[in-house]
Amino acid sequence: MSTVPPPTQASPRPPQRTSLVESRLAANRLGAGAIVLFIAAAATPLTVVAGVATTGWAMTGLIALPVAFAVVAAVLAIFSAGYVTMAAKLPHAGAFYAFIAAGIGRAPAVGGAWIALAAYTALQVGLYGLLGISAQPLLAQIGIDVAWWVPALVCWALVALLGIQSVNLNRTALFILLTAEVAIIVVYTIANFINPSSAGYQWTALDPSHLIGPGAGALLCLAVLGFIGFEAGVVYSEESKEPGKTVRRATTLAVAGLGLLYVTAILSVTIAVGPDNIIAAAREQDIGLLFNLAAAGLGPAWADVGLILLVTSVVAAGIAFHNTVARYIFALGREALLPRALGRTSRKRSPRAASVTQSVTGLIVIVGFAVLGLDPLVYLFFYGGTTGGLGILMLLAFTAVAIVAYFNRSPDQIEAAGAWRTRVAPVLALLLMAIMLGLAVFNFADLLGTPPGSPLPYIIPAVYVLLGVGGTLWGIWLSRSRPDVHHSIGQGVKASLANPKS
Repeated sequence: MSTVPPPTQASPRPPQRTSLVESRLAANRLGAGAIVLFIAAAATPLTVVAGVATTGWAMTGLIALPVAFAVVAAVLAIFSAGYVTMAAKLPHAGAFYAFIAAGIGRAPAVGGAWIALAAYTALQVGLYGLLGISAQPLLAQIGIDVAWWVPALVCWALVALLGIQSVNLNRTALFILLTAEVAIIVVYTIANFINPSSAGYQWTALDPSHLIGPGAGALLCLAVLGFIGFEAGVVYSEESKEPGKTVRRATTLAVAGLGLLYVTAILSVTIAVGPDNIIAAAREQDIGLLFNLAAAGLGPAWADVGLILLVTSVVAAGIAFHNTVARYIFALGREALLPRALGRTSRKRSPRAASVTQSVTGLIVIVGFAVLGLDPLVYLFFYGGTTGGLGILMLLAFTAVAIVAYFNRSPDQIEAAGAWRTRVAPVLALLLMAIMLGLAVFNFADLLGTPPGSPLPYIIPAVYVLLGVGGTLWGIWLSRSRPDVHHSIGQGVKASLANPKS
């Protein structure tokens, strides 16, 4: 006959402190400057100025691209007012997911988490396609002729290795790569302003009336892609010093800094080429336009440096997005929405298991594209990046709803943080994000560049809808079948304390 010992004689559970440490990222490691590095690196500024800008001009025939970037920067600044204010109350590695849980509900948060994983993964693994194609001609110049997937795998190995290291080492790597990237953009910008076209200094690209046209929605959506990553500062809130102040400063600096960099750099290209010639030049030279200007104004060596830094900028973005995805996986593992082992940290307090999982995903994608012989630039980078951008824009819209709902239920925080950050800006951001999302969906076929009649522009948004609905339904099922797991949704470290052995 078995006996049950009285409560006073029960075998003690492992101390909760151990569970807390194993499921907590390294605190007080990142200042505002470090978080700006992660945000700006993910945005890939050189790729935006060289590639997104020329794509926008060539695709829409509208020259007011600097105005589009200024408008998007203003919209994101308004959104950030409520976003970072809420982040101060909810430091969590799964930013969108936690915000939706607190503002809308736990079940919809699961749907948001599924969308976030798909979107960020598409953005991150898509970069391997761009890197492989960009590195090929540079390697050919020194007599190394390899398939695109060889440099892609080298980049993958570097990102995978850094992903399991401390966040400080990743910060150092990004500082080196991003500093060089921004420096070359500044040099190119100054050279373009010093060497205007034969038409002289014409500022037509700053005229908002030139943003009006059939392609205006697509142009604004492309500008949004240039800022993707600005929202990820909140992902590092658990690892930052004074999360409320640090994340707010970092997000504000990143949006303002990227906006200023984009507007001036892209404007300088129109000055150097001439507003009347910029559309034709973009269609003819594509991504080479910026580097051809550098070769003409500064010399061929400067163009070569820029092409090298274009490759390193993709490496930096890969590191930044990998860290973001790993922290989402870690956050979901910590709250038992993924295997609990993924929610544990290493001795260096990095999300090692989550990082390795994301690395395996990247490896499978690279090998799969190589074996199938698919075009890595079109199908991996361009389609992947555009798809990921649409998912992030959806999450921004859902999060805008969550922010409004959260502050409506928290009158004490409205008084403490002020009406602008908790009332006015969140409502205005919700309206603006709804418009941006509508423009993105309406112009998605143009953004993808698919031929008329292609089902892809409808399939991709439908997949996101299915992910959101499927995750929400699973969250509802958890509320009935696994109430302990359902209760932990969005709780962060508290989830481990409530269910240390789950």
